[in-house]
This record gives sequence, structure tokens and C-alpha cells, in this order.
Amino acid sequence: MAIVLDDIVLGPCKLVYWVGKKLYEHAEAEVTDESVVRQRLLELQMRFELDDISEDEYQKQENILMRRLDAIREYKESRGLD
Repeated sequence: MAIVLDDIVLGPCKLVYWVGKKLYEHAEAEVTDESVVRQRLLELQMRFELDDISEDEYQKQENILMRRLDAIREYKESRGLD
């Protein structure tokens, strides 16, 4: 009887916790996806080679993306995700 009562009372809390945990895991996986940054680097390089952007703009954007890639790797390393 006590187990059933606990499930009724704590069920909604457990559900909220489970949903929050799944959302966090999904968001973390999306934010730490290195392939997105690599794809942007490739697109940037293509734009530069096609003269769509200047060398200064290329270097500025490349530095931003490389810092992002470094931050992802540091985060993964600190969390033991890799």
C-alpha cells in the first residue's frame, strides 16, 4: 500500500525529473557535436576559395569556429565524454 501511495505522490516528480534529464542529455549532445563546427569550417573555406568573403573575414570567422571547437573538446575532456 505504501509503495502504491509513494508512486502516486512521487510519480509526477519522477516524470519531470526524467524529462529534464533527457532534455539535458539531448542538448548536451547537440552542443558538443564537433561535426557541426567542422561543417561550418568547410563551408567557410569554400566561400573563401570562391571569393565570396575576404581573407580578413575568413580569418576572423575561422578563429571563432576554432575557439568553439577547442571549447567543445575541453568540455568533453573535463566531463569524460570522449
